[in-house]
Amino acid sequence: MVGTKHLEREVMLERQREGVAKAKADGKYKGRKPTARAKAEQILQFDRQGLSREGIASQLGIGVASVYRVLKAARLAA
Repeated sequence: MVGTKHLEREVMLERQREGVAKAKADGKYKGRKPTARAKAEQILQFDRQGLSREGIASQLGIGVASVYRVLKAARLAA
């Protein structure tokens, strides 16, 4: 009985991999859109205004770590 469930699971995973590969080939499978990077300009603006990292994250509905990541990238690019 255990072998049958394992085989069914393998077949299901293989079909899933095939479906994902087809979707990628058709340009329909792109993954989740990055939310924090899309809000980078707003993050920088709030930072210039002196808002705390936590305040920026709360205002924009993103994680504090994302705020730090965007600010670090901006510092490195400058």
